[in-house]
Amino acid sequence: MKKLLAAISLVLMLSTPALAAGCYTPLEVEAEQGLRIHSELMVISLTCMRMPQGAYMYQKYQSFTAKNQALIASYEEDLISYYRRAGYGNPEQQLHTLRTTLANQISEHAITMSVSTFCRDYGPRIDKALAMDQQKVRLWAQHSFVGSPTTQPMCRAGEVASKY
Repeated sequence: MKKLLAAISLVLMLSTPALAAGCYTPLEVEAEQGLRIHSELMVISLTCMRMPQGAYMYQKYQSFTAKNQALIASYEEDLISYYRRAGYGNPEQQLHTLRTTLANQISEHAITMSVSTFCRDYGPRIDKALAMDQQKVRLWAQHSFVGSPTTQPMCRAGEVASKY
């Protein structure tokens, strides 16, 4: 009887796609990219706020954050759930590490350019983002960014059980 139950359990486990720890669902990809956008806007606002074209950039970043607070919080929860599923001991700390890593990547990019060039090229993103509704922000976050892949690949078909 024990062998039969073990065999049935094994068949059920193998026939039900498990949540993989080493890959993201599409919503987790969106969540990381959404946090990348939010981090980029923060770096832009802080880097460019003292430039002539940077007046009120930080206030605009704060407005974007307030306007999209629920979306940003859901992105954070999606990634905390991923880290929990993946077995990280402290999922919240892992999220903070990711946010720091994203901001550092963007800051390093800004350093490779002159501040004036960075602000000229990236500054308009603050107004662009602020003008978007939540659906447009989500569509932006669903886009893959060249040179900025997510920290985990997207799962292949069948690799992740649909939780949505």
